[in-house]
Amino acid sequence: MNRYLALLGVLVLTVAAGCGGGKKPSANSTTSGNTGKKVKVGLVTDVGGLNDRGFNHLSYIGLLRAQRELGIGQRVFQAKSPQEYVPNLSTFARGGYDLTIGVGFTEADAIDTVATDFPKSNFAVVDVSQSEEKHKPANLLGLLFKEQETGYLVGYLAGLEEKRRAGKDVIASVGGQKQPPVDRFIAGYQAGAKAADPGIRTLNAYSEDFNDQAKCKQIALNQIEQGAGVIFQVASTCGLGALDAAKEKGVWGIGVDADQSFLGPHILTSAVKRVDTAVFDAIKLVADGKFKGGDIVFALKDNGVGVGKISPKVPKSEVAKVMQVRADIIAGKIKNIPTVLK
Repeated sequence: MNRYLALLGVLVLTVAAGCGGGKKPSANSTTSGNTGKKVKVGLVTDVGGLNDRGFNHLSYIGLLRAQRELGIGQRVFQAKSPQEYVPNLSTFARGGYDLTIGVGFTEADAIDTVATDFPKSNFAVVDVSQSEEKHKPANLLGLLFKEQETGYLVGYLAGLEEKRRAGKDVIASVGGQKQPPVDRFIAGYQAGAKAADPGIRTLNAYSEDFNDQAKCKQIALNQIEQGAGVIFQVASTCGLGALDAAKEKGVWGIGVDADQSFLGPHILTSAVKRVDTAVFDAIKLVADGKFKGGDIVFALKDNGVGVGKISPKVPKSEVAKVMQVRADIIAGKIKNIPTVLK
C-alpha cells in the first residue's frame, strides 16, 4: 500500500509540475481504444489540489485510468484560487477539448457560466446537479453521490465504538464549508451514530477552508476537549489536520473520499466516495459517443460510495453489525437517511 502511494505521489507531482491556470492546453491527444475517435480531456481541480489525498486525487486517478484504458489525451489545471476556475475551464473549451471536468461544488457557478458560453463543448462537474444550475446547460453532466449512505455507515461504527469507550459518548465532525455534499456526509454520520447509540452527543463545526490544515486541527482539538472520541473529517486537505489532532490526542479519526487508512492506526475507517469511477464513466461516455447532459447519481447499491478499511482493533462483532446495516440500506430497509443538518 505505501509503495503504491509513494509511486502515485511521484505521478501526481510530475503532472502538477506541468499544471497551472492561464496556459494554453497542449494539442497532444491519442486515439480512443473504443471508437477510434481522438479524445482530449481537461480536468480543473479546486483549490485543494492533486495532493489532497482525497477528492481531487481521486479525480486524477479516474483520469489516469481513462488514459490507460481508453487512450485519451489529458491535461490538468490546478486552481490556486476560485478566481481561476472560469479561466481554466474556458481554456480547455477554447482548446477544443472533448470534455472539460470541474472538481467540486465550489466550481458550480464557474462551470455553469463556461458551459453556457461554450454550448458546443462537453462539460462534467463533480458534486453539482445540472438541474440546479442557474442556466441548466444541456451540455453539462452532473456527477452526484449519496454521501449520506456512507456517512451513515461510518457514523454507525463511530457510535458503536463510543458505546464501548468509557465515559460520555461524544463524536464530532469537521466540515470544510457548509455545502450540500459536505452536509450529506455529516447528516448521515450523525444519524448513523444515533441509530447505534441513541444517547450519543454530536458536535460539528466548519473551518470555512479546504486547504489550511491548522484550522481544521484546531477545531478538532477543541472538539476533543469537549469529549469527542471520534473525529470525522469532511474538509479535503484541511481535514488532514483534524485527523492529525485525533492521532495526537489518541482518539479515532475517520477519513473521507479516499480510503485514508494509510495515515496510521488512529484511522477507524473512511467514508469512501468513488470520484475516480465517476470521472472515468463520464469520459467513457464521450469516448463512446454517448455523452449527454443531466445527472448521474452514484450510490451504495452500485458501489459508488462505501466504507474503507476498518481498523483491525474493532471487534468482529461490530464489523458484522456495520455490514448488516450496509445490506439493509441496499435492500431499502433503512430509508430516508438525512441529507441536511438540522
